[in-house]
Amino acid sequence: MIWVDPDFPKRATPSDRVGRVLGLNPGMMTGPGTNTYLVGRSDPVLIDTGAGVTGYMDVLDDYLGERGWRRPSRVILTHRHMDHLGGVPHLRERFPGLAVSKMIHKDTDLPAGTTDLKNGQVVKGDGVTLRAVHTPGHASDHLCYYLEEERALFSGDLILNGSTSVIPDEDGDLGDYMASLRRVQALGARRIYPAHGPVIEDAPAKIQEYIDHRMERERQIVDALGNGLRSIPEMVKVIYADVPEKLHAMAGKSVHSHLKKLKKEGRVAEERVTSAPSRWTLL
Repeated sequence: MIWVDPDFPKRATPSDRVGRVLGLNPGMMTGPGTNTYLVGRSDPVLIDTGAGVTGYMDVLDDYLGERGWRRPSRVILTHRHMDHLGGVPHLRERFPGLAVSKMIHKDTDLPAGTTDLKNGQVVKGDGVTLRAVHTPGHASDHLCYYLEEERALFSGDLILNGSTSVIPDEDGDLGDYMASLRRVQALGARRIYPAHGPVIEDAPAKIQEYIDHRMERERQIVDALGNGLRSIPEMVKVIYADVPEKLHAMAGKSVHSHLKKLKKEGRVAEERVTSAPSRWTLL
């Protein structure tokens, strides 16, 4: 992510079932900041907690008071990245006994007492039904939440508004990510509430845009290999020629995620070179 909007509202009410409070953590990787969502007509379910930035709890308290709410009923997390669960300690200090749940998968350091959420599990709130959908790719533990009453998707970092999602080397997998996009596409969602950026009103168009973008990038990488380019830095210079050089390292991670997918599919081979970038070849 590379866009930052200083005027993005700190709190908003995009529907009568959904409120949004901004995590106050703008940056290159978070855009305007991490969106946290309060879902329900009273005692709402809180989706994600932000990064634990000073000031978030004040904005959250103000919004709860504005809506006439006493506290969240529980917290459910999309995934383990710190800008989504870092606020848990502050929330538990403010609201003792607050339950926190996520998919527990490859986790090594979770807030004490976090309970497991399974794929397909339903979380009920006042007037809302949220169904957990396992959507790995950006992170192996990633969950989206489908709001049945609105046919809306809380997409976490699977789908953003303003940029594409990063596929980290350590826990990401582009093949899984593409499968996750098609999984949520099959849900028939009309609207998307992303973890970064404003509401996406045309969910089918955005999901297809994401799929098309990744497939086009893959074609560009295959063409680059066919034209004799062998290393990621060489490919980045051609494929991302219109992107500032300071962002080429991040672009290289995206190219690497595609190459790992192609390698797993048996379409490319990797030759590791000591003290130099790997060399890649079409098969």
